[in-house]
Parts: sequence; structure tokens; C-alpha cells
Amino acid sequence: MLKQHNEFFKSLMRVNDLLFISLAWWLAYGLRFYTNLFVEAENFVFRHYVIAWIMILLVWSGVSELLDFYRPRRLSTQRREIADLIKGSVLALLIFLGILFLVREIVLSRIVVILFWFTSLVFLNLSHISFREGLRLFRRTGYNLRHMLILGAAVQTQQLLQKLQLYRHLGHHIVGVFLTQDPASDKEWEGVRIIPELEELLAIIRSGKVDGAFVALPLEQASKLCEIQQWLGDEPLELYFVPDLGELAKMRGNVEEFDGMQIISLQASPLYGWNSLLKRTMDIALGGSALLCFSPLMALIAVGIKLTSSGPILYRQERMGLDGEPFEMLKFRTMVQGAERYTGPVWAANDDPRVTTLGLWLRRTSLDELPQLINVLRGEMSLVGPRPERPPLIEEFRKSIPKYMLRHKVKAGMTGWAQVNGWRGNTSLERRIEHDLDYIENWSLWRDVRILARTLRVGFRHHKAGNL
Repeated sequence: MLKQHNEFFKSLMRVNDLLFISLAWWLAYGLRFYTNLFVEAENFVFRHYVIAWIMILLVWSGVSELLDFYRPRRLSTQRREIADLIKGSVLALLIFLGILFLVREIVLSRIVVILFWFTSLVFLNLSHISFREGLRLFRRTGYNLRHMLILGAAVQTQQLLQKLQLYRHLGHHIVGVFLTQDPASDKEWEGVRIIPELEELLAIIRSGKVDGAFVALPLEQASKLCEIQQWLGDEPLELYFVPDLGELAKMRGNVEEFDGMQIISLQASPLYGWNSLLKRTMDIALGGSALLCFSPLMALIAVGIKLTSSGPILYRQERMGLDGEPFEMLKFRTMVQGAERYTGPVWAANDDPRVTTLGLWLRRTSLDELPQLINVLRGEMSLVGPRPERPPLIEEFRKSIPKYMLRHKVKAGMTGWAQVNGWRGNTSLERRIEHDLDYIENWSLWRDVRILARTLRVGFRHHKAGNL
């Protein structure tokens, strides 16, 4: 019955998507050729748009099947679904454009294609949000629920139960909790009954009233999983293992399958595949636009530096970037020439005599960082990421700060999560690293946009922006 429900909802969502895609296509067609929003329409062949519409439906159906887009998402967030939808839409568009390039007999208006892609993305997002909200209301009435058990150690089991209770709309109804080792004095947690005896647990499993079980165990008790599988016997239940990896899973943990073997990633960069492409596209688009926008100001700053102090306009400094690779970071020179001849690589202090008058103003407004837009366009940096440090200082930091080098799992940035929260310059390095790792673990393109917006709002003036 559960499989039948899944197939019914998958079919319903597939048909729903195709209807909204069709609506987006013909709306774009109507806006282009039957309104005054654009210049007078050129000659067009209606048959070409009918053929293209059929092609779009076939391509979307194929892409959604390839990405397994309509799989059950009871253990996934709405944000993840929207991200998958955007990726699928981009892939479908690229395939569609590739087919149009090969089939040159079909001629379409570029405006129609662009309008269609944007409207389809909006329609599909609204469609899926509405569909999920409908499911949420449906589940509140007691329908479309999965009746689950939670088995495992006390601490991990209680943590998992609290998480599942926060996301009730995903449709997991917890029938009971069974502790495999640690006894509990309570009779229930969060309104869920604690099953006291193994015999009662086995009776519940064999009753056919549960759909599956979560097993939450610390890593040292993972061997208990085999015994739990024996308890379940040959009952056709779904089984989810929730290992508590503790300090082992440092960031972006996930599970991959390799030729039938499950491999757990304990630390990895979030920026690969589509994520890397989207972030790089944003860097090029916004970084290039910013460079054009600020070029007059940068020219004035260059003239000011040349007139007020001797030495080069730009200061080139080796920093550590992605995967520990060094690169040459660019800044407007804010110190007297040869400032590090006697001090070596150190952070600039407040009222540092080596800083020029113009340089002090550039540092306080962060305008000395503008040449790093060139680093961004080169691909050495990103607009958003952990701020890069100098190799000699890094050798000191990594000895005293745990996990320091993990911040190099992504490209260094002109601004970052630590900086917009005030941790820059001569501030707590530990707090800065905490924010950098939090950024990597919870990265999203939308978070990058928010950080850039906060940088524009508050990031140009900071009294502690004095580091080299």
C-alpha cells in the first residue's frame, strides 16, 4: 500500500509539473507575439512552437527521471528540493538548446525561450511549494503518514526524536522508542511511548502496523545494527541507520555508493558539480560588473597613492587558497614601501606607523581590497569565502587552532561570514574559524547573496580592518 501511495503522488507531481511547464511555454509565446511588451514581432511559424513544446515536455520528463526528482522526500528539506529543481531546470534548458542547435529547421524567438525558462522556474517552484503544503495539511489530518519506530542508544535516540518532532510535516509518526542498551526512567519522551521490553517490540514489528525504523547509535555501538536487523527478521520494513559520528564528521558529511559499497564522507567541500558552476557563474557575473562599476574609483585611488607616497600602486602578497594552493593576492598599497623589512610578516596594529595617511582611510573603508576583483575573475578567489591568510602565519595558526586548515576546502573570498559578523582584523581568530567552518558546512548560493548584501550595507567601514 505504501508503494502504491508513493507511485500515486509521484504520478500526480509529474503531471502537475508538465501542466505548469506547458502553461509557462504558451504564456511566454503569448507575451511575445500578442502583446505590446516587445518590439513588433517578426514572422513566426506556429508549428515550430508546437514541436518545441512537445520537445520540452519530453526533455523535462527525461531529466526528472534521470535525477529521480519525484522520489519521496520525507527526509529532505524544502530548500534542498528547490535547489534540485533549479539544477534540473538548467540541465533541461541546456539539453533543449542543444537539440535546437542540431535541428536547425526549427526557428524560435530567443525572447520566448528566455521568458519560458524564468516563468517555468517560478511556476514549478510555486507548484512544488503548494503541493508540499497540501501534503502537510493532508498529514495533519492523519493521512499519508509513515508509522516508524526509533531504536538505539538513549542520547542519540532522544536527539533524533526531537528532530523528527520539529519536522512533523514530513509525515513520520513515531509509534514508539526502544532503547537497546541504556535504560530510561521515563515512560515517554516528547509524547512518544518508550517500549520497555524486547518481546513487546517484536510484537509491534510483526503486527504489520509499522512501516519502518530508525536506528540511532554511537559509532562504538554500530555492531548492534546486525542484531537489530535480526529482530526485524524478514518483515518488509524500511530501515534507516543514523550513526553518531561525533567529532569524526567535521563538515558536509554524506553517503555515496560505490559498486554496492556504502561510503560515508566525513569531510568534503560543498562546491563541486552544479554548486561549483553556479558559484563561479555568480563570481564572474557580479565580479565583472563590480570591476566595471568601481573602475573610476579605483583609478582615482591609484592616482592618490602615486601622489602621496613612493612605491608601487598595488601590493602583491602570497596567500593560501583552495586546497592549500598559494596565489598572489592584490591590494592597493596602504603602507610605506618596504614596511616588512624589519618586522617580517605580522598583522598591522592600531595606529601602525607603517600605514600611510591615505592607506589608513583605505583600510577603514575596505577600499584597499578592490583589486581582488581581479583575483576573483582569474578564479583564484571568490566573492564570498573565508579570508585568505599568509603561509608563514598559517603555519603558526594550524599548530594552536584545531581544524584550521579545513577552511581551505573552498576558495578564499573577498568577504565572508566571519567578516560580516564583525570577526575581522585583530579579533579572535578562534571565533573567525568557527564562522568560516559554519559557512562551509551550511553553504548555499542564497547564503552567498545574503553575505554580499550585508557586506554592501555594513562592510565598507570597520575600525578593526587592519590586518595585512
